[in-house]
Amino acid sequence: MPKKSFKTTEEIIVNKNLINQVIGQEEAVEIIKKAAKQRRNILLIGKPGTGKSMLGQALAQSIPKESLVDTLSVHNPRDEDKPLIKTVPAGQGNKIRSRDKIKELAGGGDKTFLFFIGFIVLINLVSLAFDFLSSNEADVLVAANRITGTLVTLAMLIMFVVYIVSYNLKKQRVKVLAPKVIVDNSDKKHAPFIDATSSHEGALLGDVKHDPFQSGGLGTPAHELVVSGAIHKAHKGVLFVDEVATLKPAMQIDLLTSMQEKKMAITGRSERSSGAMVQTEPVPSDFLLVAAGNIETIRKMNPALRSRIRGYGYEIYMNDKISDTSENRFEIALFVAQEVFKDKKIPHFTKPAVDEIIREAKLRAGRKGFLTLKLRDLGGLVRVAGDIANEQNHKFVKREDVLNAKHYARTLEQQITSRITDDKKEYQIILNKGEAIGKVNGLAVMGGEDSHSGIVLPIEAVFAPALSKGETKIIATGKLGKIAKEAVKNVSAIIKNYSSKNLENYDIHIQFLQTYEGVEGDSASITIATALISALEKVPVKQDVAMTGSLSISGDVLPVGGINSKIEAAVDAGYKTVLIPKINLKDVVLDGKLLKKIKIIPVKRIEEVVENALVDGKRIAKKMK
Repeated sequence: MPKKSFKTTEEIIVNKNLINQVIGQEEAVEIIKKAAKQRRNILLIGKPGTGKSMLGQALAQSIPKESLVDTLSVHNPRDEDKPLIKTVPAGQGNKIRSRDKIKELAGGGDKTFLFFIGFIVLINLVSLAFDFLSSNEADVLVAANRITGTLVTLAMLIMFVVYIVSYNLKKQRVKVLAPKVIVDNSDKKHAPFIDATSSHEGALLGDVKHDPFQSGGLGTPAHELVVSGAIHKAHKGVLFVDEVATLKPAMQIDLLTSMQEKKMAITGRSERSSGAMVQTEPVPSDFLLVAAGNIETIRKMNPALRSRIRGYGYEIYMNDKISDTSENRFEIALFVAQEVFKDKKIPHFTKPAVDEIIREAKLRAGRKGFLTLKLRDLGGLVRVAGDIANEQNHKFVKREDVLNAKHYARTLEQQITSRITDDKKEYQIILNKGEAIGKVNGLAVMGGEDSHSGIVLPIEAVFAPALSKGETKIIATGKLGKIAKEAVKNVSAIIKNYSSKNLENYDIHIQFLQTYEGVEGDSASITIATALISALEKVPVKQDVAMTGSLSISGDVLPVGGINSKIEAAVDAGYKTVLIPKINLKDVVLDGKLLKKIKIIPVKRIEEVVENALVDGKRIAKKMK
């Protein structure tokens, strides 16, 4: 059992077994252990950074050790375009190829000896020529010398030619017979783990290289052009494919075929390549598939491939948060120790520094009483804090190093929204004091679910004379998305129900100010409603109040996401009060110092929103009840 109390993470023992390094995925770990023992496929569905690839590697490490093999591509004397496939125990493939290379050198003769014979022939020819031109001896002696020299030179010349021909024939014969190692497991201590994420067709399924020299004896033997794919390299191991739905439909079918047959021939993948005419014998591909992705993956994934995984394996939905307990807080401390161990360049963390990382994990979870399991992003903060500690020559990472790291570890969305807010404040697009009719400061988030930042979203509303009598038009501008447009229609319907005035002669204009990045979602519903009520009743809105919340057609304030990021944005923009859905109050996990800078008012009904946001809010709210 790991030590629970510590002064620094240096005291925490990191287990080198990957399966024991997985944080917060106990159910998934149990399934991985079963899958490793029984050799089952796995489909992992979850958000990025929750440990899917680590589980895949842990599966490879946990598979019972089997006899790994090297795969060889061998010349086929009967059909050069159909290379033979041979498997040998791991490590033997390179030995066989090396042995054949030695044979090539030995069988081909000594190049030095060839050079020596050629040199002797050349000397003799030069000597004969010189003797013919300058000889003063008797005719009989000259003739005898010339005949003898010519015969010797001719004999050596014949020997030289025969030797060259023999050398080339033997060399060519050895080259043809030399196999190529297409899967090399000589350095593997465990079952192979092959990450085939985003692989193109040839990299996944194997390919045959194009040979530009296909005639005149210059061509490369077909078996030398064969290249194995990830499915072949993962034989007796694990093939990991993240975002599996991004594979082309044909590739998913080939992957399914390989899983079913446990072997697949290699052929050229390009029609324009000479390798398209080459097809090997079936190459072993008996692997465990670990496919990963998000919820969208399920919809886009080939149904037969998913059925194969489900029928012969397990489907796992990854946790993205865990309960905030003392045991799970120590799991975060263990995660920090693991990151230090893996990085090898940053110092260990003190207990206060780990506590700050845990507080950040609570904040990123987005719900009170939980800790985030999006550990990849949290690991980024750990490394930045470590870099700062190194710059300061700290022996251990301190709490202030983590606090400073938060600025440098900000996401792009946080950096962009900070600059947008500053610009809007400078040009008074965003007001944080005074009063204004029909103008309300809403709160939104920029970015996706996994990486977002709060931003102030000012909204203005006005009732103008209708262009068509007896017909009220709702005109909303600001690059609104589908859900945002629907939210505007719903809020307008609510206003019609609450108002005692005849709105048939008015058009409703709603403007989301300078939302060049676009608006999506319904979290601005109470903001729109407040702006419309203010414009309708001619009652000003307090500009030191910001708000966020969805709204039902009956007037109930509904919960929204990103509540902590939105409150942070309100504080940064200088607002004194923020209205949030009451049900979201339990999700607020911001630092106490930050919460002292702003008053949070939880609201359940639209009447409560109006009461706290409008200057004469109590009177208007009373009219609405």
